[in-house]
Amino acid sequence: MRGVTACVGRAVLVALVAAASGCGASRLAAGATAAPTASSAPIASSAPVTSPASSAALPSSTASIPGSLLREARPIGTGPRFTLAVSGPVVGNCEKSLGPRIGVHVEVFAANRVLLLPAGIGVARPATKLDGRIVSARCYGELATLDPTGLVLVRPGSRLTLADLFRSWGEPLSRTRLTSFTAAKGTEVAVFVDGSPWRGAPSAVPLTRHAEIVLEVGPHVPPHSSYAFPAGT
Repeated sequence: MRGVTACVGRAVLVALVAAASGCGASRLAAGATAAPTASSAPIASSAPVTSPASSAALPSSTASIPGSLLREARPIGTGPRFTLAVSGPVVGNCEKSLGPRIGVHVEVFAANRVLLLPAGIGVARPATKLDGRIVSARCYGELATLDPTGLVLVRPGSRLTLADLFRSWGEPLSRTRLTSFTAAKGTEVAVFVDGSPWRGAPSAVPLTRHAEIVLEVGPHVPPHSSYAFPAGT
């Protein structure tokens, strides 16, 4: 039930543009509800929730969200260490049409903050965005992100791992390194798949259909076990 409830929270608390605006937002960024096509547009947005440490009242739009979910909320990190542009190559064949895709959800936390995967990983420029979502591009690789929700769209039949995702992003990933963050001495990057700890190398996690992957460095963030994936993925 916890995973189902978490998906509902994500569907309510959308944070598609929070990273660009510098606003704090919940870790419960929503999955898109449209089918994953290059012409899809984001469906809705909502006021962000405050950090758990804040004494400010939560927006009324969160009144129906269970308190247990709100206590897990984390603000989106700001500044150069959290705002990481795409600098890596397109992985695999770059095709003009996005085509059929399977969905994988990846959440990244550092220093008790959300670190958003940017839109445009695995997408060849020039690309056009509408409200923070890529709606057209020159071509699309075997994996692609169209918006900053953490939804990774993978071409069916691809045998990809987190190593491929981070290489296409242009960011490092190892047992002690997560993008611009390094694990404290004596600790490692924590990895969870569908809510369970992953004991191998972070880079070896496979990008399988409907996997919920959580990466953390810093204070522990309770991982979700599932995600509300778009229909058709």
